[in-house]
Amino acid sequence: MPTERFQFMGSEGQQLAAALDTPDGPVHAYALFAHCFTCGKDGLAAKRIAVALAAKGIAVLRFDFTGLGSSEGDFANSTFSSNVADLVRAADHLRQTYKAPALLIGHSLGGAAVLAAAGQIPDAKAVVTIGAPSDPTHVTGQFADSIEKIRKDGEAEVSLAGRPFTIKRAFLDDVAEHSLMDHITKLHKALLVMHAPTDDTVGIDNATRIFVTAKHPKSFVSLAGANHLLSDRRDSAYVADVIAAWASRYLDAQKPDEAADDISAPREVVVRETRNSKFQQTVSVGPHQLLADEPAAAGGDDTGLAPYDFLLAGLGACTSMTMRLYAERKSLPLERTTVTLRHSKIHAEDCAECETEAGMLDQIDRVITMEGPLDAEQRKKLMEIADKCPVHRTLTSEVRILTSAVDR
Repeated sequence: MPTERFQFMGSEGQQLAAALDTPDGPVHAYALFAHCFTCGKDGLAAKRIAVALAAKGIAVLRFDFTGLGSSEGDFANSTFSSNVADLVRAADHLRQTYKAPALLIGHSLGGAAVLAAAGQIPDAKAVVTIGAPSDPTHVTGQFADSIEKIRKDGEAEVSLAGRPFTIKRAFLDDVAEHSLMDHITKLHKALLVMHAPTDDTVGIDNATRIFVTAKHPKSFVSLAGANHLLSDRRDSAYVADVIAAWASRYLDAQKPDEAADDISAPREVVVRETRNSKFQQTVSVGPHQLLADEPAAAGGDDTGLAPYDFLLAGLGACTSMTMRLYAERKSLPLERTTVTLRHSKIHAEDCAECETEAGMLDQIDRVITMEGPLDAEQRKKLMEIADKCPVHRTLTSEVRILTSAVDR
């Protein structure tokens, strides 16, 4: 998936570094992502979630807050209010250059920031928080031992995630002035709260307060087993899957081109490496976005279907669809078809009816379950029809594959 990197002017006049992850195919919606306190746009959670959402058709803008990553400015002079203002500026930039964000996503303190900024981004229809505190002052717990010194001297250097940061009294004063509950009460947007019950950085009680305060429509998803930073790739992939499925109810998907409605035109399948892990790929078919990967046993991260999974899925879907068409045409009482498939390798000598006599052969076991008051003759005919599905015929006939290279 393409990633566009650029800068836009923040609320205090500094240039903020941004990255826009876009789908290979049509963009169904735009999202704005706010990273955690002292993190950055290229942190593991931010990048992985953005890339995974782009694979599902949602373009995601992530950026470094003032003084972090590649953005200009001094982090010591930033506040929670300036972060909220920068989120509003990022939304303005999206609106001016592409389309306003319909979805706001915030991780940790970024979750509190999107809740505070949502009222100033009217185009946003849905908000997602991930491990977010219910009060911005919660973040001061990360440097509680230095608060007295900050109050006394006006600032102090603290260690956060193993890195030194200067925190000023203005930051403490600013977070103390924010009543996030007021923003949540007046949200008037769909809300998804995601939180790990065992989060030892931001306790689950924060999610409870956010969820209880918010008005419907609201949803809660437990990130059981995940840590606060979502350092396990599988947790980031799960978060993206849930967000995409949940948000689809509230986002206005972009209408596909009229040419896409021409069912007679063959559709290209585009497979591209995400470089987000060793094997992960995006699979784009018209407006549809999927992920491909290898299971953990094969060295992958199991974030999507394996290549043979796609092959079996194609055969299974084609089988069931072909049987349905025949049943409808012949008015057969077929209520539901279930096709279960498994791929394996067998010795050629174990296959009496196979032409190949030596070596290994591919074998696909296909089990078809038919529900409905069908008689024996009808079931027999439907089984014959199953072998006539187009994908079955392709797999059992001579296939010619032409491969060419394109240099870029």
